[in-house]
Amino acid sequence: MTHALHNAPTADESISIRGDGVQLACHSRGDSSAPTLVFVHGYPDTHAVWGPVIDVLSQTFHCVSYDVRGAGASTRPRATRAYLLAYLEADLRAVIDWASPDAPVHLIAHDWGSIQSWEAVTDPRLADRIASFTSMSGPCLDHVGHWLRGQWQTDRPALKKQARRSWYIAAFHVPLLPSLIWRTVLVRRWPTISKRLEGQSLPVNPTLAQDGAHGIKLYRANVAARLFKPRARTAQCPVQLITPLRDAFVGPGFAHGLERWVEDLTVTPIDAAHWAVLTHPQSIAEHCVRFIRRHGPASPTLPAAQSPARPGPTA
Repeated sequence: MTHALHNAPTADESISIRGDGVQLACHSRGDSSAPTLVFVHGYPDTHAVWGPVIDVLSQTFHCVSYDVRGAGASTRPRATRAYLLAYLEADLRAVIDWASPDAPVHLIAHDWGSIQSWEAVTDPRLADRIASFTSMSGPCLDHVGHWLRGQWQTDRPALKKQARRSWYIAAFHVPLLPSLIWRTVLVRRWPTISKRLEGQSLPVNPTLAQDGAHGIKLYRANVAARLFKPRARTAQCPVQLITPLRDAFVGPGFAHGLERWVEDLTVTPIDAAHWAVLTHPQSIAEHCVRFIRRHGPASPTLPAAQSPARPGPTA
């Protein structure tokens, strides 16, 4: 995989940078001389899902977010193979090198953003580029593969419970139909669906239909291969696992046994559902700061919470 070098960002900048054969829409907020935080969004979101958290953290840190390939204003490859974890890791490396060419970054990720970030966090070649990793609602697929084997032997009821949460993964492997449903049904019903899941309607990005349809390739390109042939992937930096206890898709059980793969692990349960980055942005920001302060320079305080917290746009 290859990536290009780019001029370092300035405060409040939005540009397109070159990833691994794609253009990535990148956004920078805050003082570029402060420690850099890189945010990676999940499915079917765009960088905008981090808006409420970045509203808080950009007053203290240099915050960089981007649309991953297939989402938002970034390139949407047609081939399923183009969504392999190796390409996603190369894209992230390009963003890190642009965001902070001379110092490691603190990586913060949610959902599929977290899944793809684990690929970078467990890569020894990036050990000097990532100072810490905060993961939400997105486990390493290789770790899941090992976890499934352990659960099959020791706790099959827990395994069945997680299988019920993950029913949609099998559905996404059906040819053509999931993309059609995204474009015709789910995009119209997303406010209702999100209200049932989160307790409040989440805003809809203009690119939601395309993001949902193209993002299905993330599952098709990676899930089966990694679950059936999991690799040994050891984290190269400290990891904080924020586990929303009411997450409808990712259960807290994935944290069990993670010490096997993460030497410096912090598990932080929160009373929230899957999109906690939108519904509990102040709490997420505070947990991130406490963790980052232990693994690099940071300001001792955050601005006071806004009341009420403002939901940001999401897909």
